[in-house]
Amino acid sequence: MRNSPITRLAITLILLAAAGSIAAAETWHVRADGGSAEQCTGLVDAPYSGTGKGQPCAWAHPFIALPPGGPARIAGGDTLHIGPGDYMMGYGAPDTERCHESISYNCFMTPIPSGPSPSQPTRILGAGHDNGCAQAPELWGTESAWMVVNMEGSSNVELACLEITDRGGCILSHCHNGRCGGEVAACNQGKPPLGKWATTGISARDSSQVILRDVNIHGLANRGIHAGRISDWTLERVTIWANGWAGWDGDIGPDSANSGTMIFRQVEIAFNGCAERWPQGDVFGCWAQGSGGYGDGLGTGATGGHWVFEDSRVHHNTSDGIDLLYLTDGGRVTIKRTRVEGNAGNQVKVSRASRISDSVIIGNCGYFSGHPNMHDSDHCRGLGDAVYVGMSDGAQTQLIDNVIAGQGNCLVSSGESDRHSRLLLAGNLMVGSDYWHDSRKKACLFHASSRHGGVDWLANTIGEVRHRHCPPRSRCGVEAIRDDGRLERIGFLNQGLFPSTLINRLTP
Repeated sequence: MRNSPITRLAITLILLAAAGSIAAAETWHVRADGGSAEQCTGLVDAPYSGTGKGQPCAWAHPFIALPPGGPARIAGGDTLHIGPGDYMMGYGAPDTERCHESISYNCFMTPIPSGPSPSQPTRILGAGHDNGCAQAPELWGTESAWMVVNMEGSSNVELACLEITDRGGCILSHCHNGRCGGEVAACNQGKPPLGKWATTGISARDSSQVILRDVNIHGLANRGIHAGRISDWTLERVTIWANGWAGWDGDIGPDSANSGTMIFRQVEIAFNGCAERWPQGDVFGCWAQGSGGYGDGLGTGATGGHWVFEDSRVHHNTSDGIDLLYLTDGGRVTIKRTRVEGNAGNQVKVSRASRISDSVIIGNCGYFSGHPNMHDSDHCRGLGDAVYVGMSDGAQTQLIDNVIAGQGNCLVSSGESDRHSRLLLAGNLMVGSDYWHDSRKKACLFHASSRHGGVDWLANTIGEVRHRHCPPRSRCGVEAIRDDGRLERIGFLNQGLFPSTLINRLTP
């Protein structure tokens, strides 16, 4: 059927409008030697000459593009290039006239405008984003700013080559219950000036189709990323390091559920629950729930979505490493080629449809022993089982071709299950050690809270576990571990997890 002239005209107008929206996208520039919104257009990557208004030069600060308490000067689908150097983000920075010292926590950028579509994202790009990101521009929060980067309601956004941090070297309400025996570094929440600290690196909600690439989030007083009700986020080469309460906290309140596909590729999440001393960068003051803290590397409330971890490291957080136990219907977890170790609670907690493969999971949950702000109850919290599997609601979980070792109560454990739930363990190397809370016994191989679900064992290599548990179709004992070779290849024979007697038997 032929289209009428009116139909053809309508289609033409729609296409022209779409082309116009693409053509209208602007590229803006920020650089340390730029000028104000009055002095510079922001459309040219050049310094301000020092005289004149409306000059063809860059703006001096990201707040000029995204002013606190005011409308954004950039539009959805635009690109904002941020030049080398460091930029203070909070009360006292350029373009913060709407901020007030008495509520300086409320002085943070306006939300990044959403791009028109996933193919036309709003882009915030640091210098070097297209050339290896050797020295990302630093956005550092100050004066208790609630967040450094505001993505609340921001969709179709790309952030690349940015360092997001503060310079306070403190933790919000650190050791507030008075039960710390070591260095306490509580942020000043009293009389201003409050200091060079900020609460959260990235805050996001009601946000979809987001890419974070080459972003380093570290040293914040509270959370690295606080994000809920989000969907289809991708993190590539992102570091979330030494944030005082948690790395990624997905609990923003009663309605925090996520959806879509959440991809973590070449991501490192480490030492969250600790402070980072500025400018040295050393980690100190690590604390957890015994002192009133938290410490998960990544944790969520009830959530959907498909959570994918590839080629990543999640290590030495002061509570759980990856906690995705509270998945709802349709929730899934896929973990591939990822190393999880040294977290003080469980290394990995999953439920629903989950598959962990070709990964290294080392449950040396007593790593923080000797840290004076950590309590006995913090070490191997939740019994310290290396992998915990939620087996309710017909959960289908597969652990395939992994190395799983640990000093918790068990290497793998599962919760209440139903008759439709199944757990497959195939091709894994599973090695126990002395149980942290009772060295008279080894870590057990597997414990189930319910007998309803099915467990299938296939071609695993097992040793040094309680009662010398050896399921059918398994190779067991020290010789089997030595012949397998994976424990030595991953470099874990000299990590202090296994007794010297075992190491001597495993090495030539």
